[in-house]
Amino acid sequence: MAGKNFALRTTPPETTAVTDAAIGALARRLTGQLLDGPSCPSPDEPGAALALLHVLDQLQRSAERLQRTAAAAAARAGAGYPQIGDACGMTRQGARRRWPGLFHHSIEAPTEQPTMTTPARAFDVLLVEDDVADALLIEEALSERGARNLVQVTDGVAALEYLHAPDSVRPDLIVLDLNMPRMNGRDLLKVLKTDKDLHTIPVVILTTSAAPDDVSGAYDSHANAYVTKPVNLEDFEQAVQNIDSFYLDTATQPPRT
Repeated sequence: MAGKNFALRTTPPETTAVTDAAIGALARRLTGQLLDGPSCPSPDEPGAALALLHVLDQLQRSAERLQRTAAAAAARAGAGYPQIGDACGMTRQGARRRWPGLFHHSIEAPTEQPTMTTPARAFDVLLVEDDVADALLIEEALSERGARNLVQVTDGVAALEYLHAPDSVRPDLIVLDLNMPRMNGRDLLKVLKTDKDLHTIPVVILTTSAAPDDVSGAYDSHANAYVTKPVNLEDFEQAVQNIDSFYLDTATQPPRT
């Protein structure tokens, strides 16, 4: 989803004038009801002015709650943080800070979380990552490209439990961190690439390490790609989307068994 999916007949200043007038009329009417007096009390009266201020504060709180609900609805409908922020005149980062957690993921048990509207067959991604912040960024980056069923686990043991569970969906792609508790990414990669049932699943290492030994070790263990996590937020998201684009859109996948 790119750009705005709505069109207003008014310019931003005109929209501001219309909404200010409507909210002002509503606030004055509510103030009159609260004061049990005239429908439009004069703001020159201290009591009426304070009551109007109180009502406007409550309207602002209500608008914030409704905005959160609308942002969540937009996320369910397929919008990412860039589009949600654009609708509110803020950046992607601003929208993420204002409404965190619109794209939910699990850091405990692996659970499938469709991140956007699902087409005929959504791609399935297994994310093996113990860093909560990085996992959230990866999920958001994937959600902005299309329908993805994302399962997140926090270490290699949990990943193998998920992959060997009889009711689990075989992932189209595994995104793997190296440094994790219990079983790290290095050991998990060796297990995956020597397992006759799992070795054909593409595995991309996404980690903070750029150490030559880690890079060569990953390729010696038959990783399909090695990507060092960029420090810059936008570069990080772009790297994730490039991985997704190549392995799930460009590369031909082996048939599902």
